[in-house]
Amino acid sequence: MRFDIDASSSPDLYKQRLLRLNDQRITSGGVIVLKAQQYRSKEKNREKSLRRLYELIENTAHPPKKRNLTKPTRSSEKKRLDNKAQARAD
Repeated sequence: MRFDIDASSSPDLYKQRLLRLNDQRITSGGVIVLKAQQYRSKEKNREKSLRRLYELIENTAHPPKKRNLTKPTRSSEKKRLDNKAQARAD
């Protein structure tokens, strides 16, 4: 199954996110190529590839969460420095 991202009627935001994905199923021309060979019937394989396409689009619909930066605890920093000092001494 082939899905042309640029020719689709999805919102531009979804198109941009899909094109930015680092996925081997997306060609340089902006076409998603999905292959399903799990079942013997063509219809079931087509349904399977459609489900995969919907999942891919749905995953790009939600913006990624921003990472909250955290500081290491005092004890973990002390352990790291103690280990580092001991490694130098050896």
